[in-house]
Amino acid sequence: MTEPGPRPRVLVADPIADEGIALLKQEAEVDVRTGLSAGELREALAGYEALVVRSEAKVTADALANAGRLQIVARAGTGVDNVDLEAATERGIVVVNAPRGNTIAAAEHAFALLVALARHIPRADRSLRGGEWRRRDFMGAELRGHTLGLVGFGPIGSEMARRALAFEMNVVAHDPFVPVERVRALGAQPVELDRLYAESDFISVHTPLTASTQGMIARDQFAAMKDGVRLVNAARGGIIDENDLLEAVRSGKVAGAALDVFTSEPPGEHPLFEEERIIVTPHLAGSTVEAQERIAIDIAEQVLDVLAGRPPRYPVNAPLVPPETLEVVGPYIAVAELLGTVATQLLSGQLTTIDLSFFGEIAEHDVTPLKAFAIRGLLRPISEQNVNLVNATSIAEARGWTIDERLRASHEEFHNLIELRVGSSEAQVTVSGTASHSRPTIVRINDLDIDIVPDPNGFLLVCENEDRPGMIGSLGTLLGSRDINISAMRVGRSSPRGRALMVLMVDDEPDADALDLIAAVEGIGSARLVRL
Repeated sequence: MTEPGPRPRVLVADPIADEGIALLKQEAEVDVRTGLSAGELREALAGYEALVVRSEAKVTADALANAGRLQIVARAGTGVDNVDLEAATERGIVVVNAPRGNTIAAAEHAFALLVALARHIPRADRSLRGGEWRRRDFMGAELRGHTLGLVGFGPIGSEMARRALAFEMNVVAHDPFVPVERVRALGAQPVELDRLYAESDFISVHTPLTASTQGMIARDQFAAMKDGVRLVNAARGGIIDENDLLEAVRSGKVAGAALDVFTSEPPGEHPLFEEERIIVTPHLAGSTVEAQERIAIDIAEQVLDVLAGRPPRYPVNAPLVPPETLEVVGPYIAVAELLGTVATQLLSGQLTTIDLSFFGEIAEHDVTPLKAFAIRGLLRPISEQNVNLVNATSIAEARGWTIDERLRASHEEFHNLIELRVGSSEAQVTVSGTASHSRPTIVRINDLDIDIVPDPNGFLLVCENEDRPGMIGSLGTLLGSRDINISAMRVGRSSPRGRALMVLMVDDEPDADALDLIAAVEGIGSARLVRL
């Protein structure tokens, strides 16, 4: 009779719920050692097959260099900023997280803030505790029959919609990267942002914090809202401009706001705290017993799956690509990601279609890594999700994306080429690229030839314009007056004096005023900024 092998060892370096510990102990030896220093963690990792952390323990490349037996790092939560993903991937260590564990908790907290705003609950509580009986001062509003606008319709926004509909609210939602069919299927009405601002009695934010959402709700957006609107932000600090919010509340434009997140956390003394019509909580959205239990169980199950040779549910890093595939498609991984990043930022309207075409030798190999990194690029400007070879398909499916792939043995101009075509309710954007001396190169935008190697630390200014004398000079003069340096420029055109495209690589980011001035130049149809 064969003796069973030794049980794998799991190090729990940050506190997690007891339910997760108990599950791990069913199939592994578990040591709970919290508060380890960087040196102590590095030394300890040599003896374990699995590591469980939250946000305190820092899993650095140096620590992983000593982790010869480690198979998995499990982050009990959503973000993985404290884990060196590149070092883990190089060593074949799977990194997982628990992105869905606090979805219900976050939605319930946001909805609780909504109710508290509508009925002045914190202010009434303070008043009564102070010995007052001021019923007339706290006249509230019913939720039924009023309109809730959801800025973002991911997992938490969707749960928020379900709760609002149960309260007989009208729900409108804006999320360009969720198909309108999914929004309608959950009982909400997809709308553009300007309509959401104009029609909503309550607005709740459920977007990640990215370059495009930073400060997206500020003075101009408040001005476009209904008088007496109420706002909730339990997503990320910085999406709502805090100074402009305070001004809007004090002016009466915004009847009240509820914030669970802040631009800087902890915020310390803050002018927002002086305004009694603003409800504040210390980033509590995911802090429920049930959420922490669910996260711990999700993590424990994934640890046991990996240790048993089964795939985890929520991987966040990619396995190593086989050398024979990497040799051919490797230089084009960065091309695929670049095309996605550019296409997302050039697109306007509601995303409807995604088409990927591969031409040349790369089409004869497994293009899965290229597809994964194209998805990663599409999401990078608008999402905090860490997309890679392992989870790209599931993330795309969760958003309702259908990606059509086409493989072509050759191309009339290029040895290898990737073409990404993204359609929306308003337009279609096509971006094509290849690798030139192992550097990602954009060769075509919207069927116009553009040969440019973007600087990953710079910005692209993409202008549709009429091909006529003086256009380049007008744009250069305008940028120069704003002290914006042009590092490269390419022009593509359909025919002399016809439709044209100017693509400028600039070292400095033009602000909104500069973009408005560019768009107002006679002969320029549009100007879009692409952050690389």
